[in-house]
Amino acid sequence: MAAVNSVSFTAIVQSPDRKFTARSNLASNFDAFKLRGTVTYDSYNFRASRSTRMVVHCMTTVTDIPTVSQTKSNFLKAYKRPIPSIYNTVLQELIVQQHLVRYKRTYRYDPVFALGFVTIYDKLMEGYPSDEDRDAIFKAYVEALNEDPAQYRVDAQKLEEWARAQSSSSLVDFTSKEGEVEGILKDIAERAGSNGNFSYSRFFAVGLFRLLELANATEPTILDKLCAALNINKKSIDRDLDVYRNLLSKLVQAKELLKEYVDREKKKMAERAAAASQKASEAVTKMLGGVEIN
Repeated sequence: MAAVNSVSFTAIVQSPDRKFTARSNLASNFDAFKLRGTVTYDSYNFRASRSTRMVVHCMTTVTDIPTVSQTKSNFLKAYKRPIPSIYNTVLQELIVQQHLVRYKRTYRYDPVFALGFVTIYDKLMEGYPSDEDRDAIFKAYVEALNEDPAQYRVDAQKLEEWARAQSSSSLVDFTSKEGEVEGILKDIAERAGSNGNFSYSRFFAVGLFRLLELANATEPTILDKLCAALNINKKSIDRDLDVYRNLLSKLVQAKELLKEYVDREKKKMAERAAAASQKASEAVTKMLGGVEIN
């Protein structure tokens, strides 16, 4: 059974104006996502299997390990435009925690992990003012971690399409089938069943949850069976999915509060502009009142 380390995102969500703060509940939920454990490192390695799938294994030597501050700096250099603080605060904490996961000795990129991150990112950035900026932020974020944003998107989409075509039973029965995604899941199960070759994280848990969601696998026993097939500790999955659901709920609440605040400010600005216009009109009328026009 795979060893489990906990990852968490601490965050304070607040508007650019100090008058607005949506903080305490979100902070408590993000606080459940912190990494506990020793971070160690190994060699940099890629392996492609001979089957229909390609499995990319990434590990890094000590001399290649960037610091957290370097990773954050790379992100800020790649995307220089200001990001509203309700998004930026979470992104900054998220990249710190993913840095710690990314440079663990046992870290291996896999598409389920990618699907989990993409799911979290897309949920976080829902309602962002610009789709183009949202995509640019995603690219800058993933590249700051020395990974490929295009691969994240392609692999996430591949798993989503596969999951939509599955039933509850076929989702769990990947071990007896052949195919690219089935091969990916078999590789995860093999690594998770050995000692030290799989690094569990909540990104992975969210990716697993997304597969179940897209397959409409609502039966409680399906998650048990899938975890058993993948050699993953279900208690860890349950705990992490509870944190994820609570996080989504708090994000929705925070965004609603921010929208209400912005709407109030816009209304006040419009009222002030209307009042100023009225005063200007009255002043002009008064000024012209004694002027005789022939």
